[in-house]
Amino acid sequence: MYTIGFTRKSASQFFETLRSAQVKRVVDVRLNNVSQLAGFAKRHDLEYFLREIGSIRYTHALDLAPTQDMLDAYKKGASIWGEYEARFVELIQGRHVEVSWANELRDGDCFLCSEEQPQNCHRRLVAEYFADHFGKVEIKHLV
Repeated sequence: MYTIGFTRKSASQFFETLRSAQVKRVVDVRLNNVSQLAGFAKRHDLEYFLREIGSIRYTHALDLAPTQDMLDAYKKGASIWGEYEARFVELIQGRHVEVSWANELRDGDCFLCSEEQPQNCHRRLVAEYFADHFGKVEIKHLV
C-alpha cells in the first residue's frame, strides 16, 4: 500500500514516482479535489493523466476524507495535529471503512492527498488504519 502527496512535485516527478512504484490505482482521499491550486492534480485532469501516462486507475473516496469542519479547524489552527488525528480516526471508525473497503483494496493502491509529507496528513492515517485492520500490509510513502 502506498501514499503520495502532490505538493511541491512537478508533474513529471509525480507521475514518474507512481510509475516507478508500479502503482495500479490512485485512491484520492481529498475532500476537495477540484481546486485550481491543485494544478495537474485536479480530479478530471488527474484521472486523464494517470490513465494516459501510466495506465493507472483513479477513484475518489470521500469516505476516506475528513469533514469540512475538521479540515477547517485544523488549517485555521483551532485544532492541533493530535486532536485532528484522534477525530479523524474516530470518523473513519464510525464510517466502518474497514468493512466497505474490505473487498476494494488491492495490491498497488496508492492513497493521494495534497500534503508533501505524510506525517501530518490523513492519507497516512488511512493507510495505518487499514494496515491495523487487515494485517500483513506494508505501507510505503512515496516522496
